[in-house]
Amino acid sequence: MNPMDLKGKNIMVTGASSGIGKSIALFLSKMGANVILVARNEERLKAVLMELEPGNHSYFLFDLSDPAGIGNMIDNVSSGGLKLSGLVHSAGIGKAVPLQYLKLEDLRNIMSVNFYSFIELAKQFSRRKNNDNGGSIVAISSISSKVGARGLTAYCASKGALDSAIKSMALELAPKGIRINSIAPGMIKTQIYDGLKKIANNNNFEEDQKKRQIMGIGEPEDVAYAAAFLLSDASRFITGTSMIVDGGYLAH
Repeated sequence: MNPMDLKGKNIMVTGASSGIGKSIALFLSKMGANVILVARNEERLKAVLMELEPGNHSYFLFDLSDPAGIGNMIDNVSSGGLKLSGLVHSAGIGKAVPLQYLKLEDLRNIMSVNFYSFIELAKQFSRRKNNDNGGSIVAISSISSKVGARGLTAYCASKGALDSAIKSMALELAPKGIRINSIAPGMIKTQIYDGLKKIANNNNFEEDQKKRQIMGIGEPEDVAYAAAFLLSDASRFITGTSMIVDGGYLAH
């Protein structure tokens, strides 16, 4: 038996239309999982659906800035008797704003997508009618939950909240056979990384990052491999913790 085998497992991935979420969805399909893609851009969702390996895949349009609708969305997902084996919350937004100019609306928007929606997703996943007698939940956090960054107060706070919440949820969900963990990536080649380079407006930005992140800038697949591990039976004794995938960033 291969403990990494995900064949036949139904796994929902939010933020699946681009970046890390897309990479996770593609790799999970290669591992045999049936993937339920969730994002707010239908055109990009359809494109990702076409790239998945053959399987019983589907997609659902949903804007995670409105966590109150998550229960209805998951009811629609499971309406045909489908039971979820895993959940990956990769959807996330960030906005670089100096504290002096940070508005309450900015804070609410970032917390709604990055944190509040995750709590509601985990809550709905944990309902017996929605999961396959247990399962694994993974949140995509960030090393920004461990270290600060100028102008990213709201983003860092949202990721710190994720990493703290999974500890409490792990204690509540263990009796239901549900594990819950997070992954904290370092600098990964995504649109967010490209945005940071643009904001920095520094020709040496990437070289400076490589000095800090000693194994270089990561690829989305590096996070996907970690997610697959945490979703599989190979990690059956791991819950309530954050896996650092940072190329050595925090080793300094």
